[in-house]
Amino acid sequence: MKKIISTLLAAVVISAAFIGCAKKNAQASDKVYLIATDTTFAPFEFENASGKFVGIDMDILDAISKDQGFKYQLQILGFHAAVQSLESKQSDGVIAGMSITEERKQKFDFSEPYFDSGVVMGVAKNSSITSYDELKGKKVAIKTGTEGAAFAESIKDKYGFDVSYFEDSANMYEDVRTGNTVACFEDYPVLGYAISQNVGLKIVTPKEKGSSYGFAVSKGINGDLLAKFNKGLEDIKANGTYQKILDTYIQK
Repeated sequence: MKKIISTLLAAVVISAAFIGCAKKNAQASDKVYLIATDTTFAPFEFENASGKFVGIDMDILDAISKDQGFKYQLQILGFHAAVQSLESKQSDGVIAGMSITEERKQKFDFSEPYFDSGVVMGVAKNSSITSYDELKGKKVAIKTGTEGAAFAESIKDKYGFDVSYFEDSANMYEDVRTGNTVACFEDYPVLGYAISQNVGLKIVTPKEKGSSYGFAVSKGINGDLLAKFNKGLEDIKANGTYQKILDTYIQK
């Protein structure tokens, strides 16, 4: 009788342990990560004509989540609000064309870079200009406060051109297209996407080194999510999905 009771007790303990592990695994698989992002930063995240939220960041996150088998819910907040949400631990991660900087590394853990940005020069489709040397004595268009503007300002004396400032990309592109200025300097992905939308420009210079974008989580938190993102990024680069995503939004 004692042996029977002991056997039954052992079975109960084993069953309880099994149920506990099963519940734990179920909870892990059912976890939904809250991922904060920007609202309008084409081609990384923006609303298309059908009202769907799309872009490089959105497609990369979706591809990685499928590759790694995790669920997520988007929090569309705007860039600064997204960063603040992560900082206050109201979200589990941020993907929003977020540059990896030493200052941000003090507060957040970043993935491997998933996109290397940079500055390029764009000219009208029918222009014969192909280099900075051909800008001497001419005027180029730049957008106030951008990496493109900073780069143009840093080389304008060397190459002898003047600059004309714009507050938005659309008017800057139009000024170049109509010939009021002969070129513009813009972030590579932003201009690349604009060209895919037929703005009448073309990219004629190699990309100057700029910021690298990364997926971020709070310092020391959600390391499992970060590991999944890195592994998924490696996988989608290897199987060609990553390049297909870029080719969807950026054309030269």
